Amino acid sequence: MFFEAMHPGWQSLLVDQKIALEAIELALDIARLPADGAAGASERFLPAPQLVMRAFETDPAEIRVLIVGQDPYPTPDHAIGLAFACPMHIKPQPRSLQNIRAELSSDLSVSPEVAEAIDLASWADRGVMLLNRTLTVAPGATHSHLKLGWLTFTATAIERLAVLRGEQLMAVLWGKPAHSVVGLLEPEIGHANVLTAAHPSPLSARRGFFGSKPFSQVNRLLVEKGLEPIDWIS
Repeated sequence: MFFEAMHPGWQSLLVDQKIALEAIELALDIARLPADGAAGASERFLPAPQLVMRAFETDPAEIRVLIVGQDPYPTPDHAIGLAFACPMHIKPQPRSLQNIRAELSSDLSVSPEVAEAIDLASWADRGVMLLNRTLTVAPGATHSHLKLGWLTFTATAIERLAVLRGEQLMAVLWGKPAHSVVGLLEPEIGHANVLTAAHPSPLSARRGFFGSKPFSQVNRLLVEKGLEPIDWIS
């Protein structure tokens, strides 16, 4: 299920990870879910099974920016398989997401009202990969799936994306779990551009996230390489 949900480009890059994904499915007991694959799953893990691999639905050859987070929101209905993104109808929005929008407003000089209307999920259609280090979590239990095998899988994906995209890839790493992949993004082949900052959570946003200006920095680097900047706003 998870392997098949990925874009064919990712399947080619990660063909040797199919068995690892099947092992994670076994650990999550997906085979015992009802036929629709969703009912009852939220009681055991988040996001819904069909959303777990959403970050891998985009052709890796089209990814220009990689934003790395930690794990999905542990609150039911918040996680959608894209790091930091949340359905727009959820009120209030997660605090980390509120802080991202606040930094975007400050960085790009747009009004808070404009920033609040931005759906991060739309970035995935513009070459931005929103990837958590672990792709599932138990409801209400942050970091609960650290030992499930996701860390190895996402590390492999990040390393191969860096080799594929090389200097055309801009990587934005928020928080210590994300910072740990710096070495994967700077192999001898495929040196990616790396920006690091504190995690946007309420506990750490004022210790290096606010004022980091990730959005303008990414666009500056893209333009310097002759690439189109990301439309972060519309």
